[in-house]
Amino acid sequence: MTAKERFLKYVRYDTTSNEESETFPSTDAQLSFLKLLKDELLEMGIPAEMDEHGYVMAKIAANTDSKSKIAFISHVDTSPAVSGKVSPKTIVYGGGDIVLESGEIISVKDNPALSLYVGEEIITSDGTSLLGADDKAGVAEIMNAAYKLVTNPDIKHGDVFIAFTPDEEIGRGVDYFDVKKFGADFGFTIDGGKLGEIEYENFNACSAVLKIKGRSIHPGSAKNRMLNAIDLFTEFHNLLPISERPVATENYEGFYMVNDVNGGVDGLTARYIIRDHDREKFEEKKKYFASACEFLNKKYHREIFFYELKDSYYNMSEIIKDNYHLIENAKAAMEKAGIAPEIIPIRGGTDGARLSFMGLPCPNLSTGGFNFHGVAEYIPSFALEKMTEVILNIIELYL
Repeated sequence: MTAKERFLKYVRYDTTSNEESETFPSTDAQLSFLKLLKDELLEMGIPAEMDEHGYVMAKIAANTDSKSKIAFISHVDTSPAVSGKVSPKTIVYGGGDIVLESGEIISVKDNPALSLYVGEEIITSDGTSLLGADDKAGVAEIMNAAYKLVTNPDIKHGDVFIAFTPDEEIGRGVDYFDVKKFGADFGFTIDGGKLGEIEYENFNACSAVLKIKGRSIHPGSAKNRMLNAIDLFTEFHNLLPISERPVATENYEGFYMVNDVNGGVDGLTARYIIRDHDREKFEEKKKYFASACEFLNKKYHREIFFYELKDSYYNMSEIIKDNYHLIENAKAAMEKAGIAPEIIPIRGGTDGARLSFMGLPCPNLSTGGFNFHGVAEYIPSFALEKMTEVILNIIELYL
C-alpha cells in the first residue's frame, strides 16, 4: 500500500476522542484502530505490542552497528470538535474554490496555500466531517516508512521505534506512556501542518475552571438581593484583556479562551484555557485570572467566585535547546527531499511537548495537512509520500 492508500483506509475509522469519558482511551473505537495498526506491523514482520492502555509500541532492530535509538510517534484520535465519521474524497485541483459535496467551501481567500497545488491531487472530506489528517496522515506516513524500511534491507539504520497513542486531542495522550519501556533516546511526533513545518516551541498550557455561586430571587423582588451568576460571569469575563483572546493573537502571543459555559442564575461553571509561549508571561496570566476572582469576591463581600487551575504541558523548547541536533537533522532531511523547511512556533501542544519533559526529546514535524479540526480540512496526496521520504532521510542521518 502507498501512504495515500493507507491514509484513505485509516480515515474511514471513526476514532473521535471524548473529553467527557472517564476511561482511557476515552473511546473503544480508538482501541479497535490501535489493534489494527499493531496487527499491520506484525504482518510486516515488525515486533509490536499493545499494552493495557492502548499504546502500540514497535521496534525495527538496527541492521548496522549504529547505536542510535530514534522514534516516530503519532496519535490516532481525531478532535471531538467535528464529526469523525469520514467519507474521503479525492480531486485533481484545477484552481479556484473547492466546493465539497455538502456545499461547504474551501475558499482560496481563506486558503492561499491552495495556489501551490494547482494540478495536484487533493484529499478532502465530503464536508460533513473533518478529514482526520490530524493525525491519521502522521500514522500513514510512519506506517509507510516502516514498510519501506523492512522491505528494503539496503537502507541502513539504527534501532527505529514506533508508537501510536490515543486521546491526544483531549490532552491525555501520554498520561500512561512508559518512556523507559519504550526504549528510544529521542524522537519526532509527526503531527504538524503544512509540508516543511518543524516545531519545537509550543505553548505553556493551563486549564482553568471557574465556578460562580449565584442567588436566585424572584425578579419581581430582586432589587439588592439577586446575584445572577450569568451577569457575574459576564463581569468576570470582561476583566480579562480583550487583546488577549485567540481572535486577537498570533505567533508568540498568548491568550485566555473560554471554551464552555453551563448554568443559570443560581450557579454557573465556565471552563477556560490559558496559553503563552513565554513561561513568565504564562505564570502572570494564571495569577491575573486568580486575582480577577479575588477582586470580585472583595467587591461583593462574599466568596462567590471559585477557581481551579491545572497545568497541562510546558514549552518543549526548554528541552530541545539542549538537543538541537534534532532540528538540524530534520531540516537536512527535508532539504534532501526537496522540501523547504520552516521553523515555526506551535500555537497549541503535542504529545511531544509532554514526552520531552518525560525524558524523550521530541519535536514535531509536518504531516502536510491544512485546516485541522474542521470540515474544510484537506491534504495534498503527494505530501503523504514526501513525509515518508523525510522520515527515511532522518533515519539515515542518524546512522
